[in-house]
Amino acid sequence: MTPAPCRARLTPSAERDLLAGFDFYEQLQSGVGTYFLDSLMSDIDALVLYGGVHRQVYGFHRALSKRFPFAIYYRLVEDVVIVVAVLDCRRRPAVVRNRLRGA
Repeated sequence: MTPAPCRARLTPSAERDLLAGFDFYEQLQSGVGTYFLDSLMSDIDALVLYGGVHRQVYGFHRALSKRFPFAIYYRLVEDVVIVVAVLDCRRRPAVVRNRLRGA
């Protein structure tokens, strides 16, 4: 059994994904964007303990958010979880695959 990673890091593209999600939900109703960010960051923080247990999709581990229809795509590099994308699960698979192709 491999030890749990000890930290998580977001790539700039993953940070942009989170901000786009924040903007989307904040436009729907004030405060929901903040709830979105808090929820997704909690899911990302959990990867420090559970990173690597999720199935791989398109060459990345994929963790599903607990509260929003988003997937967190990440890699494990030594003891670091590197989050490369945070994408809406309602997107077409081809769009997701193309987005992850360059990551």
